[in-house]
Amino acid sequence: MTEIFETEKTQAADWFRSLRDEIVAAFVGIETAQGGETPAGAFEVTKTKRSTEDGSDAGGGEMSVMRGGRVFEKVGVNISTVYGTLGERAQNAMAARKGIPGIKDDPRFWASGISLVAHMQNPHVPAVHMNTRMFWTPHAWWFGGGADLNPCIEYDEDTAHFHSAMKGACDPHGDTLYAELKAWADEYFYIPHRHRARGVGGIFFDDRNTGDWAADFQLTKDVGSAFLPAYVPLVEKRRTQDWDDADKDTQLRHRGLYAEYNLVYDRGTKFGLETGHDANAVLMSLPPMAKWY
Repeated sequence: MTEIFETEKTQAADWFRSLRDEIVAAFVGIETAQGGETPAGAFEVTKTKRSTEDGSDAGGGEMSVMRGGRVFEKVGVNISTVYGTLGERAQNAMAARKGIPGIKDDPRFWASGISLVAHMQNPHVPAVHMNTRMFWTPHAWWFGGGADLNPCIEYDEDTAHFHSAMKGACDPHGDTLYAELKAWADEYFYIPHRHRARGVGGIFFDDRNTGDWAADFQLTKDVGSAFLPAYVPLVEKRRTQDWDDADKDTQLRHRGLYAEYNLVYDRGTKFGLETGHDANAVLMSLPPMAKWY
């Protein structure tokens, strides 16, 4: 499997990079369309590196972040391709959750993906999260990802539009897939200690290996390609809507909810920190400002 999957790894990593470029260009376009100085629509790109105890090459990525825009208060679109050997805690987690045989005998891994989180200036514009990824070991491979909407002020028509786009990405891959992935998202993005969901949901999948790598990769690409049509119309509709101090307070308190989830429950956060990936990139998802009761 090691040699066979070199081509597939390259295809996946190249796709995540091309999707990053497409999304960044679209977001810059939204910012610069508002007029003013160009830097308000500029992304700062920082190279990231996975650290290891022995200093060996373990891959890394690029963290693309725009702060203080007219529309986007903070948005990050990160890509990474990391590899090496899993530590004991990560091995145990993989063996327990995924049931991978031989992971402790040969703990090599490779992972690549894109992760996006956007926090907006206008409280009426929903925050959003999207990621897609591929993971490989000598004993298994799988895809994961999804997208979910996180409005602090909810609009039923916005939720319906976002879910319709996600359903459109799923439908070519099975009549029941959207319902399955929506239910998975509802469960995954639930915050037990608050007894509520993080947002209005979307879709989520992990550990996807049907035995057909090309088909699973196509689903992953379709989910990624659906993101801009799902989200940009909501930004355009709400970005100039009037808001007041009470709306901003509602937004900041909802961001506290978002931060709690990402720090306590999110698998990606835990895995990234556990495997030595750049902490700033892993924690990019956190909002620039938040409130708690």
